[in-house]
Amino acid sequence: MELRQGMYRVWTFLANYSLLLVIGAITALVWVNVDAHSYHALIDFVPFAGLPEANLHFIVNDVLMAFFFFVAGKEVWEAVILKEGELRGRKAMTPLIATAGGMIGPVAIYFAYLAFMGSEAMVAMRQGWAIPTATDIAFSYLIGRIVFGAGHPAIRFLLLLAIADDAGGLLILAVFYPTSTLAPIWLLLSVGAALLVYGLCNWLPRRLDRGDDLSRHATWVRTRLNFWPYAIAGAASWYAFYKAGIHPALGLIPIIPAIPHADHNFGIYAEAEKYLKDLLNQIEHMLAAPVQVILFFFGLANAGVAFTAVDHATWAVLLGLLIGKPLGIFIFGYFAARILRLGLPVGMRLTDLLVLGSVAGIGFTVALFVASVAFPSGEIQDAAKMGALLSFGSALFAVILGRVMRVEKVSINRV
Repeated sequence: MELRQGMYRVWTFLANYSLLLVIGAITALVWVNVDAHSYHALIDFVPFAGLPEANLHFIVNDVLMAFFFFVAGKEVWEAVILKEGELRGRKAMTPLIATAGGMIGPVAIYFAYLAFMGSEAMVAMRQGWAIPTATDIAFSYLIGRIVFGAGHPAIRFLLLLAIADDAGGLLILAVFYPTSTLAPIWLLLSVGAALLVYGLCNWLPRRLDRGDDLSRHATWVRTRLNFWPYAIAGAASWYAFYKAGIHPALGLIPIIPAIPHADHNFGIYAEAEKYLKDLLNQIEHMLAAPVQVILFFFGLANAGVAFTAVDHATWAVLLGLLIGKPLGIFIFGYFAARILRLGLPVGMRLTDLLVLGSVAGIGFTVALFVASVAFPSGEIQDAAKMGALLSFGSALFAVILGRVMRVEKVSINRV
């Protein structure tokens, strides 16, 4: 009963995140195809006089999405650093290797398509190679439950893969997609803010509390200062990323390791985290509702593309996700499970890897984000975004493939 309720909460949490995002995306699609002028007037509107670049698109993608990537980064950090973390030890090796395939495969297909279309397409669209590497964790999880059932071991494998994919995506954004001329000296401000807030509000109170069972100093910092020192450090880090030419939506991530965290990892979006008293989990749950609203505006600001915006970039992205993603996951997963003999979770077949790869082919959120960074506003960006939107077709393909491969759905009661 407890496990069933826990999975229901995960389902509800991710469904809520997905619902507002979908509503925002559908609203944008309908709006721009009915009245493109009024839609772009809203997106390009500058609410703050004297800040010509601070239109709605900038506010959503560069400022507000920092909170979304903070939540994603928090899950990655805990999966790597905490005891029983999902990405630690031998149990994570096969999903990690499969994740590498799930990123390399789409890039290979993307470039193969551009090479087939000729040098002109290659020159114009090569910078969009990272778009099909994305896996939308929320939608992939929802479709995974439909295909495999809530209790199938492939669901846990999918979540591990999606977490690792998030980590890879964050690294790609930081390294390969600068927003302006790189000025890495500014990153010293980000590092300094993280080290300072860690030293004063995390390390020092715990050191002063040695031998004190009541932990008076740490309690005072937690109750009196709460998250504010980390918010200030986060603002400084965001500004440092902005000035450094690295996408500022990633600017809060360096502060995550500085925040007091739990001792054990209970899994992604685990209900048990709700009752933990560490500040990192408290901040994540405090951000849950705002991030849902942010994702609505993200869909609204980024999914506004004309239905006619289908070009080579569309097919390159779409083929990368529909073909490259499942093939890469299957080939690398097979190599890890059979050649390296790392194995698969009990109850999971090799053919399940191919189906799982199709589920992971839903790029959507992060794919839309990367498309908006990889290309300037215009026809190519719109075409690439259309490929990200059409990647929902991978869900239908995964359902059909699951039937063909005779995937046995496992209910939560059987776990």
